[in-house]
Amino acid sequence: MYSILLVMSGGAIGAGLRFGLSRALPYSGQGWPWSTFVANILGGLAMGILAAWVLRGDNSAEPLRLFVGVGVLGGFTTFSAFSLEMARMIEQGQTGLAAGYALASVLLALGALFAGMTAAKAFWT
Repeated sequence: MYSILLVMSGGAIGAGLRFGLSRALPYSGQGWPWSTFVANILGGLAMGILAAWVLRGDNSAEPLRLFVGVGVLGGFTTFSAFSLEMARMIEQGQTGLAAGYALASVLLALGALFAGMTAAKAFWT
């Protein structure tokens, strides 16, 4: 029961943060969907930092992994919005923009994850 409460409370926080980001960077259905893009890049960075912490082998990290990794970051980052935005771009004939968005999102989120892991490992060693 404790684990599910950690995930649910973290998810509520992450969803609230995501909502706030979508208000700060609204997407009209045209152009680059900045709020989703930024959420997924920041989520990759935060997941990298968290992964470095968890991979240190500290058994006390499991509640943090559930709360932050599954909950907060699960509620903050969004693959479904990313997919919908790409579909809209394709429907509007913006296949180049959709391809660039997909490539930039995946590569930068992955790069941010590795940057977070590298920075965290350097900090903690």
